[in-house]
Amino acid sequence: MPLLDHFNPPLKQTHPWRSFHGAWAAAMARLLNQGVLPDGYYAVPLLDRDGPVECDMAAQQSWSPPAPTLALAVELPAVDGVEVQVFADDGDPRLTAAIELLSPRNKDRQQARQAFAVKCISYLQQGSSVVVIDTVTTRRPDVNVAILSLLGLEKSWTALPGGLSAVSYRAVNSAEETQQLQLWPATLALGEPLPTLPLWIAADLSVPLDLEASYQATCTDLRIRQAG
Repeated sequence: MPLLDHFNPPLKQTHPWRSFHGAWAAAMARLLNQGVLPDGYYAVPLLDRDGPVECDMAAQQSWSPPAPTLALAVELPAVDGVEVQVFADDGDPRLTAAIELLSPRNKDRQQARQAFAVKCISYLQQGSSVVVIDTVTTRRPDVNVAILSLLGLEKSWTALPGGLSAVSYRAVNSAEETQQLQLWPATLALGEPLPTLPLWIAADLSVPLDLEASYQATCTDLRIRQAG
């Protein structure tokens, strides 16, 4: 199944991108759990919804805090995204990899791109690998550039595919006892099959992330035809 445009008509009306990405994340997790991940690892799909998580509490006594010392106008980027997380089940579940499906909001403004880049870098700092999948056709900015920029690797931008892409990241310790960021970039194109990327779940262990297989399964599940 070649890559289709899920952000413009007709698929934008018949199969909204958020519902498709949610189904795609579920398909990725299902295929990873069906023989790709070794024993002791499992994948789960996650969907970040717009709006805060609320907790209702009944207070028996009220307390009035002092007025804030400083109040600044700010526009915080909203959390918006779909991802698959891979865990090692070695006692307490430990996150080993994350697969991020970009949304238009992730690419919309500089603040949003930076917030997404910080999220990915935090995964890398914790020892998890990250795969960033960008199929958004309605926004041009590249979040991978934002990731490298925050890491001070601006000169490496030319190595990125640009446009629609899928990039696998991991941070490793080199022989010189310094950290090294390793990337496996792949260009995506409408009308073309999707690639297979390495998904690193340990320092010396990776499994194939077959994007084409999960994408085709999702299209089949949702009855999306190639003519789309």
